[in-house]
Amino acid sequence: MMSELRVIISGGGTGGHIFPAVSIANAIKALRPDAKILFVGALGRMEMQRVPAAGYEIKGLPIQGFDRKNLLKNFKVLFKIWKSQRMAKQIIKEFRPQVAVGVGGYASGPTLNMAAAKGIPCLLQEQNSYAGVTNKLLAKKASKICVAYEGMERFFPAEKIMLTGNPVRQQLLDTHISRDEALAAFGLDTTKKTVLIVGGSLGARTLNESVLQHLDLIRQSEVQFIWQTGKYYSAEISERMKGQELPNLVVTDFISDMGAAYKAADVVVSRAGAGSISEFCLLGIPVILVPSPNVAEDHQTKNAMALVNKQAAIYVKDADAPQQLIQMALDVVRDAAKLQSLHENILKMALPASAEIIAKEVIKLAEKAH
Repeated sequence: MMSELRVIISGGGTGGHIFPAVSIANAIKALRPDAKILFVGALGRMEMQRVPAAGYEIKGLPIQGFDRKNLLKNFKVLFKIWKSQRMAKQIIKEFRPQVAVGVGGYASGPTLNMAAAKGIPCLLQEQNSYAGVTNKLLAKKASKICVAYEGMERFFPAEKIMLTGNPVRQQLLDTHISRDEALAAFGLDTTKKTVLIVGGSLGARTLNESVLQHLDLIRQSEVQFIWQTGKYYSAEISERMKGQELPNLVVTDFISDMGAAYKAADVVVSRAGAGSISEFCLLGIPVILVPSPNVAEDHQTKNAMALVNKQAAIYVKDADAPQQLIQMALDVVRDAAKLQSLHENILKMALPASAEIIAKEVIKLAEKAH
């Protein structure tokens, strides 16, 4: 075994990149408590707060994506890429990692490019069923590419691919309360079926409109709903809900204990981010997916269809959701046979222990290079 293990983990931009990155770091630490881990992120992005909160050091690069609408602005972007490359080179020189991990997102480009140029082995983790731009560009230089979906040889060299699944938030798997306790925590009836509706932070608009347009349908139903609106929309929704009496609808801007929320739900309505889908698979939750249309390469629709094609989820198009979604959720939650088949089929797609499997590969690459 090496006397010292030094790992750089780079990427971020969204929770979908950051949760897996932190899970991989935690898994490396569990296997090698002496490991030194340094994160490299993009200045001003979410990882600069989330990573230190998880107990890890992070360095920020001034990198950003290209502006496709205003090409003149890209001179500044090119300068920032050049500056980020130089900073990444310096970070690698000072930290001396034996292995670099890229999870997607702007910062992983310069960091892994510089690591590869120095002969440091690189591992990529691709969360989506449609590979991100940064990971596609880095694939030639990577030693190993860990993926969550089958068929990824469309994007990456087949001999480098390893099907590991996506690391998920560990606390979700460690939720030990019962369904009745979870429902009681939300002030709900333990004898009734429950639908949980979760939009992302900014991705919640369509799901919120779907609820607001069908409050009468919800009020008249024997089903109860937990509705996470997202903090961004909270004030507007409070205003629009004034004077509405719906004892079977719990409205909240943010759910801190998603483990309890998932335990309470018979059906979840969600966007189709890769991290969320991995959670649904591991927990066996029947789900209606409404992919966000505002993501690169429409990758959420591709994520959703990977499940739908195996009868493991139900798909509602974003444009159709305001009309169809609430009625669809009511129909599904009342159909015991449908719930059971969705539960069984989504469980078959689960890939457990992802973070630990990836961590072992990271350590193996470092030892090989040593």
